Amino acid sequence: MKRVGEALRGRAVPEPTAPAAASVAECPICKGAGWIRADVPVGDPFFGRPIMCQCLMARLDQQRMDELQRMSALDPFRDKTFDNFDAKAPGTKDAYEAARHFAHDPTGWLVLRGGLGCGKTHLAAAITNEAVRSNALVLFEVVPDLLDHLRSTFAPSSPIQYDKLFEGVRSSNLLVLDDLGTESGTPWAQEKLYQIINYRYNYQFPTVITTNRRLEAIDERIQSRIGDQALCKVVEITANDYRALKTGQRRVGTPGRPFPQERRA
Repeated sequence: MKRVGEALRGRAVPEPTAPAAASVAECPICKGAGWIRADVPVGDPFFGRPIMCQCLMARLDQQRMDELQRMSALDPFRDKTFDNFDAKAPGTKDAYEAARHFAHDPTGWLVLRGGLGCGKTHLAAAITNEAVRSNALVLFEVVPDLLDHLRSTFAPSSPIQYDKLFEGVRSSNLLVLDDLGTESGTPWAQEKLYQIINYRYNYQFPTVITTNRRLEAIDERIQSRIGDQALCKVVEITANDYRALKTGQRRVGTPGRPFPQERRA
């Protein structure tokens, strides 16, 4: 199966504004211009039209990746992998296998639903970390924090514009939304969240969602998207709260072996 970065690479998403040609490193193809002329005959629709050079496309991809990394809430979960997830814990097997499959073939949506501390965030972060290692354009966000970030862009001192942040979120190659349903219930928050999810639903962009809410309790517009079985796979995690266990009861594959400093949500 394909790695997540290979599967996501090349998906059509809106391009950022190209930097000035002078900022593009010297390239043997475009000689630093960033653009080339299409080698097509007169009469071809692309005759005489500038085409972005590979060097500039690579530079823009790196800029977008850097921007997504700055926006991402992944830092506390960079140590979360499939290898250090306790896949033998009762109630986690189906979710573990579904998450691993999605990481290698990120098609459609994956929703991980379960109680507090059952491992949802660990698996979602493991998928994200796989994508980051494969140089995919991926964004991991905790839903309430994401909405707070969007609100903060309206402040005069904000270093980033609302439109730029919103576009980066909704059009990332892979978007991971953690803790859906814990956000504020204000009309503004509900509308922004719906716009993000609906956009990704319409374009069928790969998306991972975790929630501890019953699906019937989620905004019915979002619920209808998640309920589309042709696009979305919903996996229930029936494991108990992992954080309630004492250290000696936590295990990685082998019963009784401690699982040091493990946090699962």
